[in-house]
Order: sequence, then C-alpha cells, then structure tokens
Amino acid sequence: MKVLVTGAAGFIGMHVAKKLLERGDQVLGIDNLNDYYDPALKLARLNQLNPYDNFNFEKIDISDRIALDKVFAKVMPDCVVHLAAQAGVRYSIQNPEIYVQSNLVGFGHILEACRRTNVKHLVYASSSSVYGANTSIPFKESDSVDHPVSLYAATKKANELMAHTYSHLFALPTTGLRFFTVYGPWGRPDMSPWLFTSAILEGKPIDVFNYGRMKRDFTYIDDISEGVIRVMDSPPTLEHKSQLQNPAPYRIFNIGNDQPVELLTYIETIERSLGKAAKKNLLPMQLGDVVATWADVSELRKAINYVPKTSLENGVGAWVRWYLDYSSIKSNISHPSN
Repeated sequence: MKVLVTGAAGFIGMHVAKKLLERGDQVLGIDNLNDYYDPALKLARLNQLNPYDNFNFEKIDISDRIALDKVFAKVMPDCVVHLAAQAGVRYSIQNPEIYVQSNLVGFGHILEACRRTNVKHLVYASSSSVYGANTSIPFKESDSVDHPVSLYAATKKANELMAHTYSHLFALPTTGLRFFTVYGPWGRPDMSPWLFTSAILEGKPIDVFNYGRMKRDFTYIDDISEGVIRVMDSPPTLEHKSQLQNPAPYRIFNIGNDQPVELLTYIETIERSLGKAAKKNLLPMQLGDVVATWADVSELRKAINYVPKTSLENGVGAWVRWYLDYSSIKSNISHPSN
C-alpha cells in the first residue's frame, strides 16, 4: 500500500512508519520539524527511516493547505496515519494558538484532502486526555467526554467530532485512537520517562505531582505501533454504528495497556534500571492534569485481537538502554533532503 504518515519524525510516527516500511509498504512521511523540543531528536528519528528505499520525506506543515494538497495529489495514498499534532497538556495552557492551528485547522485540511483523494482509511491520533474530569475508571469509549480539562484535550475531542462529520457526510472511513501514556525508545523529552531519567542521572530532584498519588496506563511503543497498523489494515464500513447510532464508517478506540501503574512504582522501576535512586520533589496536583488513566481496551481487542505484550520492567529497561545510548546517536545526525 501507499501510506502517508504525518508526524513521521515524531515518537509514534517514526515507529509506525518503520513497521510499515519493514513489511514493504510505500511510505511518505511528512513533518514540519518544529522546535517544540530539540529538532535534532526528530532528525535522528528520520535517520532510522531514510535507509529504506520505500521511504520518502517532505518537510511541510499540515496547516499549509496548499502544500498539503500538493502532497496528496502527487502521492494519492491508500491510507493516511495522521499523527502530526501539537502535543502536550501543559504547553497548551501557555500557547493555545499553536494548538488551534495544528490540531484544528491542520486536521481540517487532512480531512478535506482525504475526501478529495478518496483515501480508503484515515487513522488519526486522539488522546486519553479527552476523558478529562471523568472519574469512572477504566475509561470506556462509551463514557462521556464532555468535560475536557485542557485545550489540548478539547482539540482532540474536536478531531473526533470533525472525523464523524466526514464519515457521515462523505463515507470517509475514519478511526480515532485514544492513546494512553506511550513510552519507550525515541520518546519525547517533555514526557516523564525522559524527565525522570535525565534528572536521576544528574542527581537532580524530580517533580512528583499530587504527592505521587497518581496512576497512569503506561503503554510500550511497540504495542502501540503494532495496534495502529492492525487498525489501519481493518477499516470500518458503512455498517459500523457511530456514537450517534447512525450508519457511518467511523470508530473510536482506546489503545493502552489496560494495567494502570502507580507513579511511584514507575519511578522505582526506572531507579532499578539505572541503579540509582531518585530525589523526589513532592508537589500538589498540576492545573489540567488528572489523577488516573486506565484504558478499557475490550473493544480494540474484539476488533483486531489487540493484546499488549510488554511488561513494565522490560519496557522501562529498553527505554533506559536507549536513553544511555542516545548521546552516541546524536553525533551521526544528518539533515533530510527536501
């Protein structure tokens, strides 16, 4: 197949693109390579993809409709895996306009381009953050998501509603995936594994919010990328019921580990892998954060036989080994051709 992966230089995007390339699909990756975090990491991820003959890359921003339309017209992809977005719950509080441009305007451009080029399946990233102030756990797709507690979460819920509109009006097959706390090699520097690991190694205290009384459904990247591709290979049909019970090729799935872990247990696992104890700075709850996340993945299990296989111990061990090796990888970064 010809697959367009947006956000291909991102954490999940790189892993998904690599699995697609390894099985022989033609992949075009796009990314704007912005400086939300060190672009050198994004370039290093691209270097994992560039050796494949069936991979091409273009640096564009999805909020640039003309550039995006040209890419779609040239490639005519069979499927689109849309992972480009402005990430980060806390960053959205200080920089809301970036989220509007990327997550709302950009997503609208993706939907229109998919409609015009008759894409067979659009798989896009939603987020566990849409559950917001919901206190019923585990989180189920049927739960209300009417009370987001961050602009980031609000944009992700808006994406789900926009996708439903296009599925209903134009029979565009869409599947939204609500990701739950993804971690592993090549992860983002603004996420807790990186923040904790770097601070522990440097002997600096780590910020532990809500005094450690937090739970997260930590999900290893290989389990996530495998799930994304299985979903892509199994598009919804007009017989699927939307959340409004109208026939439409539209679905929403949780994708997580279905095993929430205490934050302090997660930190202890990193400490064991590093062989070094953390200094903890215990703090109250952050604005826009939630106490616990837990994915009910029964719907995804029924749809694609999704079963996460990576234990926390093995996943954290793989993360730490990668992190310790990354300094040598950085020295070999090259810029992509445009």
